[in-house]
Amino acid sequence: MDNSDMRSILKCVRCGTCRSICPVFDVVGWESSSSRGRMLVAHGVSQGMDVDQGVFDSLNTCTTCGLCEQMCPSGASPVKVIENVRHQLVLQGKMTEAQRSLRSEAIEKGNPLGEIKDRMAWLGDSGRDLAKKADYVFFAGCLGSYRYPELTKRTFEILKSFGVTVLEEEVCCGSPLLRTGSDPSELISNNLQQIKNTGAHTIITGCAGCYTALKNDYPGNLDVVHVTEFLADRLAELGLKKLDLKVTYHDPCHLGRCNGVFDAPRQIIMSVCDLEEMRNNRERSKCCGAGGGVLKGYPELSLDISKKRLEEIPKDVDYLVTACPLCRTNLKRGDPGIEVLDIIDLLEMAMK
Repeated sequence: MDNSDMRSILKCVRCGTCRSICPVFDVVGWESSSSRGRMLVAHGVSQGMDVDQGVFDSLNTCTTCGLCEQMCPSGASPVKVIENVRHQLVLQGKMTEAQRSLRSEAIEKGNPLGEIKDRMAWLGDSGRDLAKKADYVFFAGCLGSYRYPELTKRTFEILKSFGVTVLEEEVCCGSPLLRTGSDPSELISNNLQQIKNTGAHTIITGCAGCYTALKNDYPGNLDVVHVTEFLADRLAELGLKKLDLKVTYHDPCHLGRCNGVFDAPRQIIMSVCDLEEMRNNRERSKCCGAGGGVLKGYPELSLDISKKRLEEIPKDVDYLVTACPLCRTNLKRGDPGIEVLDIIDLLEMAMK
């Protein structure tokens, strides 16, 4: 454990603020499932404590949503500590089967979903006359490519009109590995080389996980924007009409709280319909429950967190809108009867 992690652990004054806001503790209720408890577990691991299933469950049930860090009165950084301890344990060969599976699938197949089909099949006829060089490149992401191909194609069709191209041999951004303790350097090198080949100065993505990885974990200070940021600056060129709808918006943790992208999604929504906020929004938005490897490793816990978040939906809205495919997936799991839209779906409704 490095000095910055130890300083962060020592900053924790055990006040318990994190217990009142942690989405995992809200479901599980054990001290070890709060950030305060995890900091104690991380310290124990650094002092040579045996790593058993209880330690794995404590460290690996963190969704890395960052709400504890946002609200911590003493300025501790539990998420960084937890991610670093996960990494140190993986280096020692100590990991769960879920961590091992994520790593092997991502490295061997280029995505953590285990898909072997053509990643760029979503392009369809949009792949004709793709520019080899461009100022902007669209990073589709794994979920976009394999789970939401139609949405991803429609997103690119909008972006293409602004001179955006794609990475034809894109692989996973590496975020799932970064959050669960593994080394994504091979994936990062692959993507960086392709970005360099296009000559692009800006990368656009519609996934919160891809966004935070590309922006904060890739070398070279890449200019990374979320698709909502890119399109919010070009609304006048989209020919939008007003919709007779009221929606609410779920802030993805790794887009909003962790990177400060709050206004662009709301600007798009309010340009086409009415917005009624969820009870906890912006910096205080609650996690959907999917991040940090929790959906993969603890699917029932992830589902329970999703259900808690859905309790905050205002009762008189037509749709729940979000700007991340992972959030969309898990919120839909929480209640299949609730219509969850990607913000591009909403935008397209206003473009017709």
